[in-house]
Amino acid sequence: MNEIIRTSHQQHLTRLLRENPVVALLGARQVGKTTLAKALMRGWDGEAIRFDLEDPRDLGQLDEPMLALEPLRGLVVIDEVQRRPELFPVLRVLADRSPSPAKFLVLGSASPDLLRQGSESLAGRIAFHELSGFDLEETGPENWRRLWLRGGFPRAYLPATHRQSLEWRKNFTRTFLERDLPAFGSRIPSRTMSDFWSMLAHYHGQTWNGSEIGRAFGVSHTAVRRYVDLLTSTFMVRQLRPWTSNPGKRIVKSPKVYITDSGLLHSLLRVETPRDLAAHPKVGASFEGFALEQVLRRLEIPSGYAWYWATQGGAELDLLVIRGTRRLGFEFKRTDAPKRTRSMLAALESLQLERIDVFYPGDRPYRMHERIRAVPLESLMGELAAF
Repeated sequence: MNEIIRTSHQQHLTRLLRENPVVALLGARQVGKTTLAKALMRGWDGEAIRFDLEDPRDLGQLDEPMLALEPLRGLVVIDEVQRRPELFPVLRVLADRSPSPAKFLVLGSASPDLLRQGSESLAGRIAFHELSGFDLEETGPENWRRLWLRGGFPRAYLPATHRQSLEWRKNFTRTFLERDLPAFGSRIPSRTMSDFWSMLAHYHGQTWNGSEIGRAFGVSHTAVRRYVDLLTSTFMVRQLRPWTSNPGKRIVKSPKVYITDSGLLHSLLRVETPRDLAAHPKVGASFEGFALEQVLRRLEIPSGYAWYWATQGGAELDLLVIRGTRRLGFEFKRTDAPKRTRSMLAALESLQLERIDVFYPGDRPYRMHERIRAVPLESLMGELAAF
């Protein structure tokens, strides 16, 4: 398959750079940040220069950052900025020049939480943009099954065969654990993290129970909490927070955990082909996590601004999204014909939802209730355009 041009991300970054002196492009390793930055540089009207902080030569040039950066004009790209957090105070000084002769695009493989300490000095001067893997808009909704199986990392989605895709994902996981995590300051042995990540794949889509997972893994609940937080901060895991603002109801208060990329989930589960996936006991949870990620990307929901809802009595909603006064609920069902449930009706009433969309792998939209409808996953992009 040919390379996919990420036009919408490029346009959004261009707008952010017009409006802000510093922009941070954040995302997992190998998700396409450098490729996107290079495309932006090619289209930039004026000078453009890039520092790759994984290259010892570029890293050495920034030993005296003010001397190196102050004379530059145009677009200045700094790749893997988390390796030099001491650059942020320098960028503040440079961003405050008037008029400012340069715009700074910093690329990082760590989440905003991990970078916050370094970037606090840039408050009011920096905008963040998170880059995920390919989504349905980029691949075309008709290719959703391929995207679900392989995930959104460009070098996992694009290969000619499933085997080539799986081999890349296995190699990525190994490199991430052995090289990238230590570079973020992790001292947890790579073998330990590998075993934990593989075990966590079997809890995909479930409510976090640190004591249970710790016992299964043979360590304390505080240790597994540290492990899952590390994977979350590097975009490998999503912790979906519970909605707890329902007075009078006994609400589940632990997050749900998902392996963010469906392709990495499948490699951890030793799933290679569509047939393997269809026969796997986690296929329903895998579909849920994949569809959930697609909704969040389509609606451009920042991390921390989406929830799930569950009561001790068993009522549950997979995803709650709030925009202003509008509340929308989502369910994700890998079934031929989803049916209305008591949980859906309870969520409508308890959460005062405008509607619930139930995404499923079929091809026919239909109503189950005046405010509950079944929607083919292939129609997701169009159905959510107006929300």
